[in-house]
Amino acid sequence: MPSFSRALAARLILLGGMTLPPAAASAQRPTPDERGQTLVVTGRRNLPGSEEGADAERLQETTPLLTAEDSLRYLPSLLVRQRHPGDTQAPLATRTSGVGASARSLVYVDGILLSALIGNNNSAASPRWGMVAPEEIARVDVLYGPFAAAYPGNAIGAVVNVTTRLPERSEGSLKAATSVQSFDAYGSAGAYPTYQLAGTLGGRSGRLRWFVSGDRLDSRGQPLAFVTVPRAAAGTAGTPVLSGYADLSRTGAPVWVIGAGGIEAQRQERVKLRLAFDVSPKLRLGYRGGLFLNRTAASAETYLSGAGGAVYSGSLDIGGAPASVPAGAFSNNVYRLAERHWIHAVTLEGAAGGWSWRALGSLYAFDKDSQRIPSGALPAAETGGPGAIVKLDGTGWRTFDLDVRKGGFSAGFHHDRFTLRSGRYAAADWLNGPAGALTQAARGRTRTAALWAQEEIRLAPRLRLTLGGRAEWWRAYDGFNFSAAPALSVDQPALSKRTFSPKASLRFEPARAWGVTLSAAQAYRFPTVSELYQAISTGPTLTVPDPRLRPERARSAELAVERRTAAGHVRLSLFSEAVRDALISQTAPLVPGSPALFSYVQNIPAVRTRGAELAFDQRGLLLPQLDVAGSLTLADPKVVRDPAFPAAQGKMIPQVPRRRATLAATWREPDGTAFTLAGRYASRSWGTIDNTDVVGHTYQGFESYVVVDARLSIPVGKRWRWAAGVENLGNRRYYLFHPFPQRTFTAEIAYRW
Repeated sequence: MPSFSRALAARLILLGGMTLPPAAASAQRPTPDERGQTLVVTGRRNLPGSEEGADAERLQETTPLLTAEDSLRYLPSLLVRQRHPGDTQAPLATRTSGVGASARSLVYVDGILLSALIGNNNSAASPRWGMVAPEEIARVDVLYGPFAAAYPGNAIGAVVNVTTRLPERSEGSLKAATSVQSFDAYGSAGAYPTYQLAGTLGGRSGRLRWFVSGDRLDSRGQPLAFVTVPRAAAGTAGTPVLSGYADLSRTGAPVWVIGAGGIEAQRQERVKLRLAFDVSPKLRLGYRGGLFLNRTAASAETYLSGAGGAVYSGSLDIGGAPASVPAGAFSNNVYRLAERHWIHAVTLEGAAGGWSWRALGSLYAFDKDSQRIPSGALPAAETGGPGAIVKLDGTGWRTFDLDVRKGGFSAGFHHDRFTLRSGRYAAADWLNGPAGALTQAARGRTRTAALWAQEEIRLAPRLRLTLGGRAEWWRAYDGFNFSAAPALSVDQPALSKRTFSPKASLRFEPARAWGVTLSAAQAYRFPTVSELYQAISTGPTLTVPDPRLRPERARSAELAVERRTAAGHVRLSLFSEAVRDALISQTAPLVPGSPALFSYVQNIPAVRTRGAELAFDQRGLLLPQLDVAGSLTLADPKVVRDPAFPAAQGKMIPQVPRRRATLAATWREPDGTAFTLAGRYASRSWGTIDNTDVVGHTYQGFESYVVVDARLSIPVGKRWRWAAGVENLGNRRYYLFHPFPQRTFTAEIAYRW
């Protein structure tokens, strides 16, 4: 065994109880040195893989930051599915994964996990962006691919690290912001406004630094769904009604669009506290706490009218043809959501003998998470009546990391535990009544322990090799599914898996400012609780299709050529990702050979994505006052082998477009005024694994889009700043399953002292 391999193995054994947590990947990390001074490590880090980012100044100039996820808008190959400001279901899509694969990326704030790895979907498993106040963001960085041993296999797509700031002196801020969307589709038209008030206060008193932030967001979003029924060619018609819009479904079937739903009115409050206390020149204790409150009321509207007024259900005559509208067609898009979530994290970091170390523990709790849904028909259900209450109270996760590093070596230990507690209860009054009998339940836990190490070896003055490995012990247990009707009550089997993921990266610097990096890695993404214990109805019975899902194994590689100067950088990356046992929901028989098909999460034997990514960021391009940043990503995502559903073989992976691009140009004046014109583009993608959704421009379709944004930011004196802008300047109307925002005007004013 080569000497550096023996050294790496020995250090992994001796230092395996210590880990470099994700916070170490932030662009700025205070580390007490041996002379008693506090150093801040800045600049590019030596983490394997390609990286892009933006600091607070760039974000202020280019983006109206109503919520934290807005900070990723113009970074390469990324899409946050934010359907309107304050959207709590905003998963992250990367260059190899779509918006339905939330567990294939990781989001951290100062090393604290915000990714909800209780599921792999675009609803409850979306990252908890609400635990970051936009005003506290110092910068945001994205690491592409699973090449750093510090991260679990969920880093297959990307790792987002949000770094927040702590003030050195007394300071504060107040901000008022608004956005107003003009939306028009079918029979829905009007203005949909958002209002925000935010404030911060911070300072330093001796050894203690502190920062408090709070904000309130009130928003009304455009319809997230349209109500449709099949459009018959002929037949016996029912009650005549007016309106209804003839269209096609995403599979090309004729439908009537008869109304809209999921029209959300939200009120959110967020309070954050961060403390840092220097116990000694070499030891620092930190705390972060956060409270997120959300109340959402979603309504529906019908386009149908009859002799007695608005019509919501029944056997109808639309355009001279029969149409049957079930009682739940509209009420399924009506709900009330109440959330109260907490986050707590404690860090202890220090330095001794040339080593730096940090311990970090975090807790995220769904203290209250309750959604109320009617079961009766509108309009009667608007005032109450029977329904259901779905609760996630008690769901959450805990993490612990302990790290050590010296020079180019780092190693450590990680532990996490995720808990899912989901219950559905009957309610005599869905609006205000108490929860009644339990009708469905899904519960379970997963936990992972990991040891990892990584070392950088200088092979020559311009050549260095980084080797790493991550050993993981995963277990799923306490799985339970219950249903009153259809009857189901089963304790699911416990699962366990041991894996090892090697990592390697070779970097060559042929000349000053130039770098060529070849990286390769293996990573395992373990099934989440929701994937394991997903219950589906098969008619008179309820079943859990596969509580023994296998982890997906990804083998990723990237060749990146990069030039970095004081004015910016340009990078070209060729990337490849091959995944075995990919965890994707698809339609297939539960019993081989059966003609009955159901949609559920399965292990697909082989999928792969290959592509190229060009990213650049240049300050003073052509003219000293002009900054330009952008990206172009070309991808070939393909389902290679799928015996359970042969129609999917050779088709594109769902929700991953072949082409993406961003471009943002900012003109700066000497007084601090900045004007930005930016654009985002993606080619069409597919929502189904067999690519049968041939119509993109329709509800539930996935289509191409080009969106242009403009923003003007002007300082007024030393303390005030005013900004205004337009998002979707060209009023592009497009669907990514849901209808996305149309032309939106934004404005804000901020005061800092």
